Amino acid sequence: MTVLLPGFLDAHVHLALINPAGLAAGGIGRVLDLGGWTPSDDPTGAEPEGTANFLETRFAGQFLGAPGGYPSRQAWAPAGSACPVASPSEAAIAVARQVAAGASLIKVTLNSAAGPVLAPDTLAAIVVAAHARMLPVAAHTEGAGQAAAALNAGVDLLAHTPFSEALPDALLGAMAGRMTWISTLDIHGWGEPTAAFSVACDNLARFHAAGGRVLYGTDLGNGPLPVGLNRREIEALLTCGLSPDDVLAALTADFPSRPAAASVDTASGAAASVDRPAPAGTVTVVPGDRPTDPHDLAGFTDWLLSAHALPASSLPARALTRPDLEDLRS
Repeated sequence: MTVLLPGFLDAHVHLALINPAGLAAGGIGRVLDLGGWTPSDDPTGAEPEGTANFLETRFAGQFLGAPGGYPSRQAWAPAGSACPVASPSEAAIAVARQVAAGASLIKVTLNSAAGPVLAPDTLAAIVVAAHARMLPVAAHTEGAGQAAAALNAGVDLLAHTPFSEALPDALLGAMAGRMTWISTLDIHGWGEPTAAFSVACDNLARFHAAGGRVLYGTDLGNGPLPVGLNRREIEALLTCGLSPDDVLAALTADFPSRPAAASVDTASGAAASVDRPAPAGTVTVVPGDRPTDPHDLAGFTDWLLSAHALPASSLPARALTRPDLEDLRS
């Protein structure tokens, strides 16, 4: 028997830093690029070089941050990938630039460990400008107080589970009601856990217990991470208290969006359609039966890691359920 699920999503990748050719064979059917990559001007809306042409790709465009801030001075950052925003008056222009490139969300950086960060009023202005265009805002937060600053400004997603400090339960509770976190646990040691890994896992476990929503994401391109499903990331999520069903929900969630999301004409602010063909969609195929014992986490992980992605058009028309994730068998 084979289980069909909506295409698995890696909600944090950097396509400019990897060869994505193995994503589909590794079970990933959808990716969210969180900075440094934009599609070519090819009118067909071609996927990044090396990917199967059925993979669904969304992207943030440039990193919006303080002048001289992260990642503008990092060697790994592709040229032109950072967009400095010096004041609230520049926020709408910066957001409009990403919208014009086709971005489906806005990425801001708040990394006080690597340089200056956006002032609170500038960060708030970026969030207001993005939300006015019905785009969610994701933040890279690093350094004491930066996760709280993101929450206070109305940011929708954290691009990483906070790892700089243990967050107070009260703050986690507030975040659980308003934010989504993208996991990215394995970047802290790549199998040799660091102190930051322990901090992140503790924060994620408490965030999840408080009802917070978690998306599977790896920060693919940041160090020696596998292209495709990452066993260590899945095992870390399970260790943090997510059930197998929770992990499946984190993998099959919709792309982040705000209600009635639409592209916007950058001159008038009026809603406009994106001049790019809509993707046909993907499914992830997991061979064999899912282990029936809910406590067999190793068996579940082994089963999940056998997945591969296919274009939905290659299969008979069937409704793939989300979020209850009923097994559809063929």
